[in-house]
Amino acid sequence: MSPLDYYEIGARQDFGTHTFTAEEIIAFGKAFDPQPFHVDAAAAKESLFGGLCASGWHTGAVWMRKICDFREKETARIKAEGGTPPILGPSPGIRNMRWLKPVFASETIRFGCDVVNARELRSKPGWGIVETRNFAENAQGERVMEFDSAVLIQI
Repeated sequence: MSPLDYYEIGARQDFGTHTFTAEEIIAFGKAFDPQPFHVDAAAAKESLFGGLCASGWHTGAVWMRKICDFREKETARIKAEGGTPPILGPSPGIRNMRWLKPVFASETIRFGCDVVNARELRSKPGWGIVETRNFAENAQGERVMEFDSAVLIQI
């Protein structure tokens, strides 16, 4: 079995949810994105958003945490079933990142991705690439963030 076989084109990977608290929105905002609507509830209420909301970078950082947790669980599952988990390499980057809706304090967001492509690389023998469409959705199923990414897989 090729490690690329673990990535079925069209399959959805669900990374689970995260609830953004006001405290963590403010802490992240103060550390990395100190705009008034991320760090001051009163100022946020008067902003275009109408309330305290997470930085888009905060939403992206939580997505990264959730995919790392997902991969760790998948690695354990594959080993428990007697398989050899894929060895991941670096990512060549992301494209088309969009923050579509604000993430307000106390909102719970679901994270995941859809596998778009998985193939061997002709330019790097022994390696493949998996391309995904990544997302974050609110409780109404509306996308709040999306982007495309890829990761190299040793085969």
